[in-house]
Amino acid sequence: MMARTSGARGAARKRTSSGSARRPAASAARKPAKKAAKKPAKKAVKKTAKKAPAQRKSTAKKAAAKKRSRLDAVPGPLEALGMGLRGLWVGTARTTGWMARSVGKEAATAREIDPAHRRDGLGLLLVGAAIVLACAVWFDVAGPVGERFAFILDWLMGLATRALPVLLVLWGLRVMRQEPPEEGHGRPLVGWMSIWLSSLGLLHLISGLPSEMGERMAAGGQIGWLVGGGLSLGVSPYVAFPLLVLLLLFGVLVATATPVNQVPTRLIRLWDLATGKVETYEDENGDVQERRRLSKEAERLKEEEARTIHRATTILPRLTPEEVPELNTEAPPPHHRTEVIPDPEPQPRREPPKHSPPPKKAEQPTLTEAATAVDDGDYQRPSLEILHTGPAAKKRSKANETVIAALQEVFGQFNVDAAVTGFTRGPTVTRYEVELGPAVKVERIIQLSKNIAYAVKSSDIRIINPIPGKSAVGVEIPNTDREDVALGDVLRSKEAASDDHPMIVGLGKDIEGGYVLTNLAKMPHVLVAGATGSGKSSCINALLTSLLMRATPEQVRLLLIDPKRVELTTYEGIPHLVHPIVTNPKKASDALQWVVKEMDMRYEDLAQAGVRHIDDFNRKVRSGQIKADPGSNREIRPHPYLLVIVDELADLMMVAARDVEESVVRITQLARAAGIHLVLATQRPSVDVVTGLIKANVPSRLAFSTSSLADSRVILDQPGAEKLVGRGDGLFLPMGASKPERIQGAWVGDAEIEAAVEHAKSQMDAQYIDEVTAAPGTKKEIDAEIGDDLDLLCQAVEQVVTTQFGSTSMLQRKLRVGFAKAGRLMDLMETRGVVGPSEGTKARDVLVQPGDLDGVLASIRGE
Repeated sequence: MMARTSGARGAARKRTSSGSARRPAASAARKPAKKAAKKPAKKAVKKTAKKAPAQRKSTAKKAAAKKRSRLDAVPGPLEALGMGLRGLWVGTARTTGWMARSVGKEAATAREIDPAHRRDGLGLLLVGAAIVLACAVWFDVAGPVGERFAFILDWLMGLATRALPVLLVLWGLRVMRQEPPEEGHGRPLVGWMSIWLSSLGLLHLISGLPSEMGERMAAGGQIGWLVGGGLSLGVSPYVAFPLLVLLLLFGVLVATATPVNQVPTRLIRLWDLATGKVETYEDENGDVQERRRLSKEAERLKEEEARTIHRATTILPRLTPEEVPELNTEAPPPHHRTEVIPDPEPQPRREPPKHSPPPKKAEQPTLTEAATAVDDGDYQRPSLEILHTGPAAKKRSKANETVIAALQEVFGQFNVDAAVTGFTRGPTVTRYEVELGPAVKVERIIQLSKNIAYAVKSSDIRIINPIPGKSAVGVEIPNTDREDVALGDVLRSKEAASDDHPMIVGLGKDIEGGYVLTNLAKMPHVLVAGATGSGKSSCINALLTSLLMRATPEQVRLLLIDPKRVELTTYEGIPHLVHPIVTNPKKASDALQWVVKEMDMRYEDLAQAGVRHIDDFNRKVRSGQIKADPGSNREIRPHPYLLVIVDELADLMMVAARDVEESVVRITQLARAAGIHLVLATQRPSVDVVTGLIKANVPSRLAFSTSSLADSRVILDQPGAEKLVGRGDGLFLPMGASKPERIQGAWVGDAEIEAAVEHAKSQMDAQYIDEVTAAPGTKKEIDAEIGDDLDLLCQAVEQVVTTQFGSTSMLQRKLRVGFAKAGRLMDLMETRGVVGPSEGTKARDVLVQPGDLDGVLASIRGE
């Protein structure tokens, strides 16, 4: 190498000298050329001839120098070996890179495999590793490689190596049975690392701090020596032992996601599970894996202050645990279920009821009495096991990559500076996020909507401008491989488990994969509309099934109106009904009028109790703050929620449009505080069906696929529903929201509905109220002189007869009416023989004894 270096330097010097020699010759050759214009050409030729030998000499020197440089460039043996090794390395690297790229392509294809199959493959791989490790560690039959591997593990972990096969098998089974956590593996990793390190350190301490290699391998291995021995040197073995025990307990708590304050509860439930007192064990928020199924992106705050969509943090402020029982999914011990809804002991009350029937007569009960006629303290809600689960959600598929490429191609063809930066896959559609370059108008993307639809081979695309909370334009394109959303998954979700309100119902999933639930008590009324086959009936079934799974008859009562006669017949006979399913449109009008009357009666109770909402009234009744007056026959009970579902509003409007509209408008205007809520469904959302008065008082809308833009504007007051793809694809606009949210409605099968209905029927018989649809000819004949004062007159009669004191001023105080109204009530009682004539300032004589009160009230009501 030194010889080559010196030779190279010499050749360089010679080339430099020859170059310098050539430069003067060249300059000399150029000078005569310049003088050729002034001197004769003959002299120029002579000078050129004289310089020719010098040029030939320099050319010969240059050739000799090149020959010597080639000889010097010949590598030696060691250099040749190095060059060969370098070439071999480069070739190997290129071959390896080519193979890696090929494997990467195959891996990209493998990612299209179902996530469940990938989990099964990983679980089986762990089980296989456990088998190999067991053969090496337990039986010593794994061959030389296995022996070496077992020796390394013994050297690292000592005796703990014997437990590794069992742990690997359990890990593999867990991977195959449960989905991976969406929030990452940080918490389990910290927990199991703490358990592992503390266990090895404790093994080292228990073995007496061994110092020899063989003794360490019989204890905690090198890791145990580092942890336990190092801690012992730093403090002492007596301090190191409790510290490692605390680290072990910390690891157990973190790995099992159990706070310290919940340890006693978990131990009690584990004991109940071991002794057979409960059939299944779930934590207080439901199944751990089900709680993790919510996508992170679904938890973004998008207009949370305006939405009524139930999220994990949504807790109703007015409710207490005594008002609403716990979900059946928590499987509480029996002693928890006895505290569901404690009813105070009934006490007599002097204040008359709003409609108290004679107890000795066999007449129909009122809504409140029907709800509590049978104590449902033993009523068990159906188990969530009767609801099926859906397939695992896909995060991406090959179709998404194809759509992204098509979008990029469209932007390139039309010279639009835009790029697809990400996408969010939902069950039905995928929202692609498009970011624009500088000085690019959003209108450019909107103008390309038809070209985008042509490129992705779909006409049902929507452009969101912008995506809430992002500086990007959203392009919603239907999935070619759409997924169904099971109602069982929605009701098992974290959101459903975090709130026990009986009016929580499952709607489906949003475009980000998050579960969508809503509280019907907050909506408080909703309009559901869509064309035939769009998913409207499935939505109604999901609402009713959710109520059957979560609410008892004492909490929620139902009035179902089904003019089509075939949609809701499955629910006939459930104990939640206040009346058999109404199928006659004329009787449906009477049923809505009864709802108005029930609403007015509830408002009278709220006014007398001095509260503003039915929840406040029920809470005071349960706590004993509202009691019946002594001497009264009325028993104060909580009012259940009343949900009225009209499956086809168009049929009712065709028969009795004026009466139906009047009742619906009055209910929607006033019934929220009384705990009465309305669900209106129609497949013909025209202006003559969904009138302006109805729309103005129904704040929440749920639109499924419509046949025209006009229908979408009738439902949502904006376009969008005409672009939906059907089969449960909907736009949900809750009260207070400015923009609708796209959801995929939950699906519940007929077998699941029948199972829930049969369970409810087996728990309790239905208590019907025939007055709901009483025909005009069979209604109570009320004296025209009484008019609208029937309820006040009955209360006045009850007050006067029970107290045996007929005074107008007493009626003013008790009934909170004016002097004129109290005087008129006293005159009505006089004409009906309840009190005697006026005697000036003295109280009137009461002519009816308390034992005859029921008959007098019945005659006044026309019974």
